[in-house]
Amino acid sequence: MYQADDPRVDHVPVLVISAPSSDGTMHNLARFKRFIEQLSRIVDEGEDAERRLFESAKPLLADLVGHDDWLPAELAAPDPDWYRQYLLYLDPRERFSVVSVVWGPGRGTAIYDLTVWGMTAVMEGVLRCEVFDRDPVGYQLSPATTRRLQRSDVFIASPAIGDIHRLTNALADAVTLSIHVYGANIATVKRYIYDPDTGHRRKFVSAYDNPVVPHITQSRLKVLLRRI
Repeated sequence: MYQADDPRVDHVPVLVISAPSSDGTMHNLARFKRFIEQLSRIVDEGEDAERRLFESAKPLLADLVGHDDWLPAELAAPDPDWYRQYLLYLDPRERFSVVSVVWGPGRGTAIYDLTVWGMTAVMEGVLRCEVFDRDPVGYQLSPATTRRLQRSDVFIASPAIGDIHRLTNALADAVTLSIHVYGANIATVKRYIYDPDTGHRRKFVSAYDNPVVPHITQSRLKVLLRRI
């Protein structure tokens, strides 16, 4: 597990998914490549127009997670005691990142925020998503909405529309797999965890759980994509 300030990730990767995967299995990398190309165009056209970005990108993500032929097994490996977050793609200018999160049975997060725009889509299983409001004066949290996200359901969040939430695998006996898109390199973003009783918060930075985070230059990425 690499923290954001780990010197091994001074040079961030661009594409982590490859075909074939480490076990020799071929995957539909073209599907993921197409998603990245479409999302990149949306970000190019509307970096500062969040509403339009969500309207255009949300159906793309829903379609991506509706197929299970593109994600290698090593980037969907669960942890029986926690959850794992694997980097799949990082925009060269770090405008967005794509990660897979694998949730062990009943596992979930603390209450936390994003501080950037984000989308969460379920690829397998069920996620319980609880959204909270925070009193700007007393700082106490109050429940706003609760949703059960199933396959191809997409949850959007941002500081502008509300980003304090908690995610939990709603299944007690099975793994849940979700794909997340964030408006930054999420492993470098300082965010906050909230105390459910007092609403007080403390900073944290998440990490990627890839066994190896490769450094792939933009020229190497072009070579990889030409092979598809």
